[in-house]
Amino acid sequence: MRTSMTTLTQMWMTLLLSNVLPTDHNFDLPLPKCQLVYAILTRMSVHVAQLIADAIYLFAGMPPTRHLLDPDKSNRALGFPALITGLCQLFGVPVTPSKVI
Repeated sequence: MRTSMTTLTQMWMTLLLSNVLPTDHNFDLPLPKCQLVYAILTRMSVHVAQLIADAIYLFAGMPPTRHLLDPDKSNRALGFPALITGLCQLFGVPVTPSKVI
C-alpha cells in the first residue's frame, strides 16, 4: 500500500501513527485513519484534540494484560506518554526524565 502513496501522504501517515493516533505498529493504515489522512490532504477541518482525547479514553478503558515472561509487568502500551508527562509537569507533579516509565 505504501508504494502507491505519495511522499506527502506517507509523511502524514507516519505523523498520525506515531503522534496523533499511536499504534503498536505502523505497517497498515485502517480505514478510519485513511479517512483522516484524506481529510488532512484535502484540507478538511479536523478536530485533533478530540481525536487525541478519544484515543486516551480508549487507552484508559482497556483491560490490563500481563507480560508472558514476567507476570508482574503489563504488556499494554502507554498511550501519549509525552503528552501525559507534560501535563503532569504543568500541574506540578514531580517528573524525572531519566526514569523509565
